[in-house]
Amino acid sequence: MTRHLALTLAFLLFTADSSAEAMLIAVIGKTKNDSFYISSYNGCQRFAKAYPEVACIYDGPADFQDPRSQAMVVQKILKQGVDGLLISTTDSEHLVKRALDIAKSKSIPTIMFDSDLLPEHRSYRMAYVGTDNVDFGKALGDYAKKYRRPTGITEFCIQSGHPTTPNLNERIAGIRLALSEAGSASFSNNTLGWRENSRCPLYSEGKRDTAFFQLEQMITAYKPPPIIIAVAGFAQFSQDYIPRIKKYAPKIASNEVVIISADTEPLQLKALSEGLSTANIGQRPFEMGRLGAELLYRYIKHGETPEKEFYHLDYHYCTPENIDSCIVE
Repeated sequence: MTRHLALTLAFLLFTADSSAEAMLIAVIGKTKNDSFYISSYNGCQRFAKAYPEVACIYDGPADFQDPRSQAMVVQKILKQGVDGLLISTTDSEHLVKRALDIAKSKSIPTIMFDSDLLPEHRSYRMAYVGTDNVDFGKALGDYAKKYRRPTGITEFCIQSGHPTTPNLNERIAGIRLALSEAGSASFSNNTLGWRENSRCPLYSEGKRDTAFFQLEQMITAYKPPPIIIAVAGFAQFSQDYIPRIKKYAPKIASNEVVIISADTEPLQLKALSEGLSTANIGQRPFEMGRLGAELLYRYIKHGETPEKEFYHLDYHYCTPENIDSCIVE
């Protein structure tokens, strides 16, 4: 073997070893096809760009929020090999029993983003990065107060995803707190002129067609319709939302139909710009991914435990009037 060939082989072996030792962080959303979670993955990649020894992968249930599918995705990734997990929880108990118990046994650090584990399960993760979801729910509820009917009782209807999802349930509690102005999460009908529609909350499990059907039912079945408060994008994440909701544009413009939604993803902002949403309150999914990756990197690389248990990020209000300047990365 010539000296040149030996050096070449040595270099190739070194490169292969370096690649094999790359720090692999998995970003796992409640679903794989939502731009919200893709944005969090992009945040992880932004961090990895500054730290070439870090690599990010992305996965989640293919189409809608399903606890079993999410746990199976985590199991698959753990078998493939990963150094850290960044996960948005759909069902805390199922995720812990079916997947995070395995991660803990392998000493693989986990950080939750967007949706935390329930308090009794938080020993399975190091920290939470994302919105203070009760406070976020209060913000949605407080915004709805602008559209209280001038006389009589004003009904509202909350749209949610999967009924076990921690962050969505916290937002529901926050909305009820805001509208009841009570000291607890319980909502008493007729409190201060508000009433929750008897069919609500509506749960779509993140299925976009289901969410739109629910929305349209609320718009057409009641006169006046209840104020719609969506605790995530749901119907507005659908490519069909704009063409299908256009016929209600005059009613939205007159505030006969009021649609207040969490999140400010590109499709949602397009709908807002066309007068097909009343207001959107947005989060910072990109920063959730970037900061979550940074915290995992510091722990894996340097043994630095996160200084805080909760890293709460701010949120922003988007309306047709400020749509060009409302977004914060």
